[in-house]
Amino acid sequence: MNDGQNLFDPSRAFAGNTWRVPETVSRLVHERRIPPLYVVGIDHGEIRRAREYLPVEDERNPFARKPLGRQYMDFVTREVIPFIERTYDVSTRTSARGFGGSSYGAVSALLTVLERPGVFGRLLLESPSLYVGGRILIRRARRAPRWPARVYLGVGTQETSKPDVNRETVENVRSLESILHSAGLGPRRLKVVVKEGATHSEGAWADRLPEALAFLFG
Repeated sequence: MNDGQNLFDPSRAFAGNTWRVPETVSRLVHERRIPPLYVVGIDHGEIRRAREYLPVEDERNPFARKPLGRQYMDFVTREVIPFIERTYDVSTRTSARGFGGSSYGAVSALLTVLERPGVFGRLLLESPSLYVGGRILIRRARRAPRWPARVYLGVGTQETSKPDVNRETVENVRSLESILHSAGLGPRRLKVVVKEGATHSEGAWADRLPEALAFLFG
């Protein structure tokens, strides 16, 4: 998962709020809703975060110049995954491997499954910033030859303080949902959650994480 600082430890997380990953995974495993799994958090580069995650510049963000998203994608697939498989006793099957993130981190995860099909069998996208590059990833998704076995999409209706941006964010998620349906992903492979009143925050993503993991790995 991207944005590793925000997953586990409140002392490192944005505004002290995490995705509550350890608690959620432990509970779901204990309840036998998911199998035991490792969650690998990849820290972002602070002020370089936008450049690391995006494949194109974001005109709304002055820190998104000279994007490195494709290099980051190669880092994840060619360095991080082999390191995990060398170091830990994990399954090497595509179906056992997932990638996820929120906002720009979701853009990065989506880019990776589009450009490197067959590496990840599960995809978790929370509040994806699909507007970037004139919706370039939505256009790219229409040409995708292959999708992961299961895809989870989550978004809130109050992601920002601007009603027009909120509508745009939900509409973009719905557009991606339509593309996935057209590609043959039915309810066993695709889950979309549009949460009324939910914001663009670690707390909102943490609240939806149990449902997301249970769908993706259950």
